[in-house]
Amino acid sequence: MERMRRLAEKHPRYGYRRIWALLRREGWSINRKRVHRLWPSCEARLAEGLKVTRAQQRKRSRGSSENSCSIRRAKSPNHVWTWDFIHDRTMVRGPLKLLSLVDEYTRECLALEVSGSITAEDAIAVLRRQFLIRGAPACIRSDNGPEFIAKAIQRWLGSASVETLYVAPGSPWENGYAEAFHSRLRDEFLNIEAFASVKEAQALANMWRRDYNQERPHSSLGYLTPVEFRERCGQDATTVESDQTRPDREPEGSRYEWYRN
Repeated sequence: MERMRRLAEKHPRYGYRRIWALLRREGWSINRKRVHRLWPSCEARLAEGLKVTRAQQRKRSRGSSENSCSIRRAKSPNHVWTWDFIHDRTMVRGPLKLLSLVDEYTRECLALEVSGSITAEDAIAVLRRQFLIRGAPACIRSDNGPEFIAKAIQRWLGSASVETLYVAPGSPWENGYAEAFHSRLRDEFLNIEAFASVKEAQALANMWRRDYNQERPHSSLGYLTPVEFRERCGQDATTVESDQTRPDREPEGSRYEWYRN
């Protein structure tokens, strides 16, 4: 019974037949019927640590290619935001989890949160701060990560009348603006800096985000910075974009040429 208990703790999804097979492989002279008789009832299994846990029901993906950045395009500042996670480590191998929030139209990094772990409630707190500063976007795009599809986030965004655009699973290119931002974040920041702690990583991330928004020329914006491009759009950071002011279609040519003309 002691050996059965230890095997069941190690393999909680195994039933009595598989435990019997493991005992036989170890050299125990015991038949399957005896293992079955010794296998306690459900309540006793719980007390003895032999309870077989239920298989977790997989969450169904909510994503669709109809929500990709090439189909549901951002038409103005504060129209579509995108967010995603990227991971790194401190010098002592402690985990770092970074949550980025980007305005797809202006490419401005609205938030770059760093922590050892970030829950759905933490993500809501990041959004709440940005909503107070900039107002709510029309849509927010993401993959199907558990934090993003959490019911708490869906309810909170629904109460703010923000549409959630979940891209198709296994299709990171459909959330291309987030992927492109993370490529620059990895190349220009995470691969260069060494972080002694989460606190230091957050401080350096804040500095890098300011430089990215205010100093770094962006090629797709005609080598304007994201802040300069937003200002040329005539969009104040605290102004809430309304449906009436959103253009119905993307201007021909690149955005910066259209605004320059």
